[in-house]
Amino acid sequence: MSLAERLRHVRWIGGGPGAGKSTIARGLAVRHGWDLYVTDDTMADHAGRTTPQQAPFLHEFMAMGMDERWVERSARTMFETFHWYRGEGFGLIVEDLLRLPRDRPVVVEGFRLLPHLVRPLLADPLHAVWLLPTPDFREAAIRGRSASGEGFVRRTSDPERAARNLAERDAMFVERLERETGRLGLPAIRVDVALAEDELVERVGRVFGIV
Repeated sequence: MSLAERLRHVRWIGGGPGAGKSTIARGLAVRHGWDLYVTDDTMADHAGRTTPQQAPFLHEFMAMGMDERWVERSARTMFETFHWYRGEGFGLIVEDLLRLPRDRPVVVEGFRLLPHLVRPLLADPLHAVWLLPTPDFREAAIRGRSASGEGFVRRTSDPERAARNLAERDAMFVERLERETGRLGLPAIRVDVALAEDELVERVGRVFGIV
């Protein structure tokens, strides 16, 4: 049995940071009784399961201080060297999914789901969708996290510059996702501030053929 067939029960929700992936995935899991796999929750575990040879950019990042990560480098360098954006550790996501029961669907979500890595695993192209947040939507999400006191950028010497670098880096990532999904013929949904959560759930559900 091919890997795509072994993962036929999986539904994939990728996209840019702050696009609402977690909210939509959790909503679908609760509504339809699916299992949920959150790739953000596995990052520390996956980092510990790799070697510098397997994930050189990840281990270089882990050795950096907060300012070196987020303040001292350009947004372009941050984007080009960010380990998860390069697909490091993606194989561990697949390993984890293969260990889950196959008797019910699993929805997996996270920005680590790069289109060119997910595409070969799809028995059906409509088993995956990418959420692409507009600049206004990303800014609103960032403001919300800042207002709640969250944000590792606060642990840098220049939070304003770190936040700007991070926003620019993530904008580059969303642009790449848009190009990749278009090139590979994969579903993508633009997410803006005018799009209500219920409508987004419905759109994702239509892609998956469940509404």
